[in-house]
Amino acid sequence: MMLRYWVLIIVTVVHGLGWLVPTAQGDITLAKLFSDHMVLQQNDRVRIWGTGDPQSTLIILFRDEQYETVVGAEGQWAATINTGGPGGPHKLEVRTTDGEKKVVLSDVLVGEVWICSGQSNMQWPVTAAAHADREIELSKEFPLVRLFTVEPRADTSPQDEFAKVRGWDVCGPDTVGSFSAVAYIFGRHLQQRLQVPIGLINTSLGGTRAEAWTSRSALESDERYRPLLNHWEAETDINSVHRPANLYNAMIAPLRGFSFRGAIWYQGESNVGRGNQYAHLFPLLIENWRRELAAGEPFPFYFVQLAPFRYGGRDPEDLPEVWDAQLRTLRSVPETGMAVTTDITELNDIHPPNKQEVGRRLALWAFANCYRDHVAANGNSDEIVPSGPLYRAMTREGSRLRLHFDYALDQLVSKDDGALVEFTICGDDQKFVPAEAIIDGPDVIVWHAEISEPKAVRFAWRDTAQPNLFNRAGLPASPFRTDDFDLLSKGRDF
Repeated sequence: MMLRYWVLIIVTVVHGLGWLVPTAQGDITLAKLFSDHMVLQQNDRVRIWGTGDPQSTLIILFRDEQYETVVGAEGQWAATINTGGPGGPHKLEVRTTDGEKKVVLSDVLVGEVWICSGQSNMQWPVTAAAHADREIELSKEFPLVRLFTVEPRADTSPQDEFAKVRGWDVCGPDTVGSFSAVAYIFGRHLQQRLQVPIGLINTSLGGTRAEAWTSRSALESDERYRPLLNHWEAETDINSVHRPANLYNAMIAPLRGFSFRGAIWYQGESNVGRGNQYAHLFPLLIENWRRELAAGEPFPFYFVQLAPFRYGGRDPEDLPEVWDAQLRTLRSVPETGMAVTTDITELNDIHPPNKQEVGRRLALWAFANCYRDHVAANGNSDEIVPSGPLYRAMTREGSRLRLHFDYALDQLVSKDDGALVEFTICGDDQKFVPAEAIIDGPDVIVWHAEISEPKAVRFAWRDTAQPNLFNRAGLPASPFRTDDFDLLSKGRDF
């Protein structure tokens, strides 16, 4: 599978120059985000921008409305248009007042736009996912899903424009194969349920770290990242994709000012071993994007909790510390959602092929939260359960500990009908040992015969954990810990 994936990447790079389709006639251009087949965010005031002859007046026409703007002295222009309700196709025209120079975009749709980002599990294409041939064939039924791919690039300063993009493609057998499988499946679920056009912007790159997707100014605002920044100051490769802010600069910053509904994120493998840092770095990234891309508006941000995998050369607890950071982010950052994937795993493959279920679980968060009103208007919104059991609190009952969960749905279940596994417990010595655990309605009771005064419980606290605690919606419980003991990764800054 890996060979197939890298062959695809090589082919993509070789054909990359063919993606640079001119969008301008004469001296008017639009930013690369704007092209034929694109999707604009519905019921919004959307900013569009580009270049033109300095001091010239431009007319923008869209959906029978006309707008006017003047090109600045340095040749930059921007305008804000009303998109209205979902639908299309429409034309978007930008022209000079005399009509001699113009750009016309065709097949422009209005619907829901999502940013899809992260590392290789987000970048992972449909051709390398499970049931690839069937997915590619079925894609012809979803022409209202539109696909925009940002080519990988790093830069040392924030850019106003992408260096290279594929532009907007109509979803179909000729286009979907090289697109992000998780993003496509997510978007397909949205399109099926919402019945509106869906635009997906895939800006992801394998093997990359969260700090590279975070702006320099955000990292510099917190002294906790000074050792990380100092470490990279000593590195000579200033264009490294791992260097803090470099991917933000080239692959996120050009989205500033563009209107969209939310973001989905699948990343963290490259930060395994630094879970203690990730617990504050990941929330910083989300806040950074919200501030820079949406003027501080808390747009929905749904992410994937990593799947179990044996990280060779690392302590088995390094991955659980990232799981813990992801769960804490869900709990502390508003308008977030987390797709748990402990049951979607290949323990010897860091790229689980079942991207279909990952995309579906991300879509569940969207339906339960930002599309709740739509779902309620077209059915019972209470039917949407976005998550498996999430640990909430613990109470002590003699020598036993009772664990309480959100999304328990009144009755937890063992997926295989067997005894619960992957629970550990400790006393004052903080040494965790395997524990007995039973389901009691929406709770779990945990104990060990030789620990009379238990202090804490951990669940699925090893990188190859295979837990069987689920809710009746068929969704797995997130790994968790009830303690606040120091983590193995405390003090690891880079």
